[in-house]
Amino acid sequence: MHSGERKVGNGSSGAIAHRLAAKQQEISVTEFFEKNKHILGFDSRSKSLIMGIKEATDNALDACEEADIPPEITVTLERMEDEVFCICVEDNGPGIVHKMMPNVFGRLLYGSRFHALRQSRGQQGIGISATVMYGNITTGRPARIMSKIEGDDAVSWRMDIFIDTKTNRPIVTNDEAFVWEGKDHGTSIRYYIKGRYITGKQSVFEYLKNTAIVNPHAMITYRDPDGKTFVFERATETMPPKSKEIKPHPEGMEIGDLQKYASATQQKTVRAFLKNDFSRITDRIADEILSRAGVSGEGKPPKLTREDCKGIIDAIAAVKIMAPPTDCLSPIGETLIKKGLMHVLEGLRPDYYATPVTRAPKAANGNPFVVEAGIVYGGDIPSDGPVAILRFANRVPLLYQQGACAITKAVESVDWRRYGLEQRGGRGIPYGPAIILVHIASTKVPFTSEGKEAVANLPEIQNEICLALRLCARNLKGHLNKMERKSKTEAKFRIVRELLPDMAGKVSEMLDRPRPDLTGTISKIMNVVWIDSRVKKEGKKKVSVLYTVYNYTTQERTLRLHAKLPKECVNLSLFTDDRFLDMNDEGKVSWEISSLPPSRTAEISFELSGELADTFSPEDVYVSGINPIIVMGAEGLPGDWGIKGLEILETDTDIEEEEQTEDTEEAEDLGDE
Repeated sequence: MHSGERKVGNGSSGAIAHRLAAKQQEISVTEFFEKNKHILGFDSRSKSLIMGIKEATDNALDACEEADIPPEITVTLERMEDEVFCICVEDNGPGIVHKMMPNVFGRLLYGSRFHALRQSRGQQGIGISATVMYGNITTGRPARIMSKIEGDDAVSWRMDIFIDTKTNRPIVTNDEAFVWEGKDHGTSIRYYIKGRYITGKQSVFEYLKNTAIVNPHAMITYRDPDGKTFVFERATETMPPKSKEIKPHPEGMEIGDLQKYASATQQKTVRAFLKNDFSRITDRIADEILSRAGVSGEGKPPKLTREDCKGIIDAIAAVKIMAPPTDCLSPIGETLIKKGLMHVLEGLRPDYYATPVTRAPKAANGNPFVVEAGIVYGGDIPSDGPVAILRFANRVPLLYQQGACAITKAVESVDWRRYGLEQRGGRGIPYGPAIILVHIASTKVPFTSEGKEAVANLPEIQNEICLALRLCARNLKGHLNKMERKSKTEAKFRIVRELLPDMAGKVSEMLDRPRPDLTGTISKIMNVVWIDSRVKKEGKKKVSVLYTVYNYTTQERTLRLHAKLPKECVNLSLFTDDRFLDMNDEGKVSWEISSLPPSRTAEISFELSGELADTFSPEDVYVSGINPIIVMGAEGLPGDWGIKGLEILETDTDIEEEEQTEDTEEAEDLGDE
């Protein structure tokens, strides 16, 4: 044997195997994340500040909402020494039971929401304990927790917590009762962390500002390291609806998911398993699925083979199943999205808030989700750069990894040029004076990492985002087209109504003849029904609305006006108008103006009062009973409204057909030119 050769034999390889086996040991989850802090989002000093505040704020909002308490959250950021900050987040929630405080803040993967199929900000039981762990590691100081439960004999508890990374267990010191003056109930966490304070788009201020947009029911106070205090006032007293726990929805489920559910079920038969362990499965649907899959409904669920599960999954995809129930989700809603945007972005004085869109619920991997979108346009929003994209998941802002997020991918895939925004090549983030908001509410948001910074590119979710954006963009396009037409017509109006009478007056003087009545002539030239909408705001909780209809045509006109009002803000003055017809449960109102003579006007006025009164957009008015081509200031009624409510196009087919029509009309216009 040559000296450079290695001897390979059973003895040497066996010894190596035994040595390797002796080194193998279980790794604590805390120890794993201690060595992989970047997975949790603690991958830079500036980002670490935000992540800690984010986790504490999310927990505070969840706790307050579960207790039906309007959230009041105070975030204090204090600079202690070089790159060391003291962060304190205090809320007015229900508090935490004393014996549970160490586990909540001192153990990773400990929580109550991981197995619950309902919407919540926290899902994994990692966030706040990971923040405590990171603070322990970077500064060597414990986190101080204080909590008080209402009616608990005015006794509060406080303790200092370290996390033992070897055992994933809390180390508690200074555990004591005390009197928390001026506090009825709530929780406070104070911890020290190494970080870097920055301003700009990815700052603590921006995170809290965006949080206030999608949580308009919360009041958030922020004290920065420079001693400045910012208060994001509560925009509404309306609490979001509580999400209820549901069973998994079968749509989008994988084979492994079905096998897991089948092995753990308490049901005796496969038919009962499908019907009782999943939502929206009836006896008829269960039988149809089993028939298509060729699987007996009387068999035992744990004995389902892989082929059986594959057949059931394929059958589920072919059977029409109702959408998931919505009570497991708590979407913001169109009105409150607009209220939050108006409340926080009022300094930018936007010209228009495109009517927000809330899509019908869908499911991805068996988890129900809802997509919401809104667009803000004009005002002081910069017009020379890419539009700002506000990304949210379960009411939580997403500030990082924008390029890797399904929301951004969906925004880039829409052809924004047809909706009035500049977009180079028809793909990518558009340019213009606009802000795009997208919110995903789900029982389990598919994040790309435990840091919850970006949404994974699941086809079902990206498709729904695209549809919501296109629907919202259509509202913006309608507004821009209306403003353009109105501007051109106003110029024509000025010429006809001001210059023509002046010319007639001068000619009459020169010829020494009576000044002619040009009313009929003006109507004949204009040939439009002009609808002018005006709103007078008296503070943020009262507005007066006036619609004036001018008949600049040569014949009597009869038409109906339609608008959607915040129903809870409607004043009695709405119903006393003789032209009022009906208002449905959604606040959609109809008026009728009968036999309006040429060159005459009609007025409709009413008042709105309440915290959502200022969300009403008087320019979002529609007409029916008249050819919308001759109407200026209102769009034709889209869909079959009547007393059922305004139906907005919701499907791919509807949108594509209308866009094809628009393309044809544009081609005809170019041909005419």
